[in-house]
Amino acid sequence: MLSDAGKGEACGGVKWILTRRAICCNSTLVSDTKAGTLIGVDRYGNKYFENMEEELPLRTRWVDYKEKEYDPSQLEPGWHAWISYMVDAPPTADKIMQTGVRSWELPEHRPNLTLSRAAFKTYSTTRPKYSAWTPVAAPR
Repeated sequence: MLSDAGKGEACGGVKWILTRRAICCNSTLVSDTKAGTLIGVDRYGNKYFENMEEELPLRTRWVDYKEKEYDPSQLEPGWHAWISYMVDAPPTADKIMQTGVRSWELPEHRPNLTLSRAAFKTYSTTRPKYSAWTPVAAPR
């Protein structure tokens, strides 16, 4: 995956300084400029970085989402485990994670539809236990 990183490739509007070391400025980082090593790229085009020297503990890993309108559900399961510090080795170094998509995984990402018109809405099949009261004002 590191062979894909070239000197001319852009990372959030800032050019690569070296082939393996990048400065990334992205809206996902809330105007925070970070420098780190490119660890890998997932099948959705998200780039994963790490900087062990200059960052605070548990803030050494971050993702540069490909899409401007990103959603945390756009992370692959293996990369989610790595970026959340559940595992130490990234999926590019884990032989089990390199096997590809398992039969029980969804083949493509389904966007999170919360707060949209397509969001799931519950409905009830039981009859209401009370009826709504509409106040009637007496004429004066």
